[in-house]
Amino acid sequence: MAKTSIKTITRLKRQVRVRKKVRGTTVRPRLNVFKSARHIYAQIIDDTTGCTLVATSTLSEAAKELTSTGNVSAATLVGKEIAKLALIKGISSVVFDRNGFLYHGRIKALADSARESGLNF
Repeated sequence: MAKTSIKTITRLKRQVRVRKKVRGTTVRPRLNVFKSARHIYAQIIDDTTGCTLVATSTLSEAAKELTSTGNVSAATLVGKEIAKLALIKGISSVVFDRNGFLYHGRIKALADSARESGLNF
């Protein structure tokens, strides 16, 4: 079995603490963010039905022109893209779930660009 780093364990503990308080509803779904070393992913989830309503990442067609996908500018593009897709689906207000990651760097850039593009949270 692979060893899990201390950094990953502390993130998972933060994730559990945050997830206790953050629930997505039909009126205000949850904007979930996950980042790896190379990519960043965002999806809007309705927790009452367990459905993903909108999803995008640096692997999507909108991010093909990026030279690097693991930086703040890529996260900004994903934030703009998730907000655009959400507004097309009629979703204007969400609950932000940082998934245990600290609100800094790429996570903050994604959240700020989604806010600037019209999402309320």
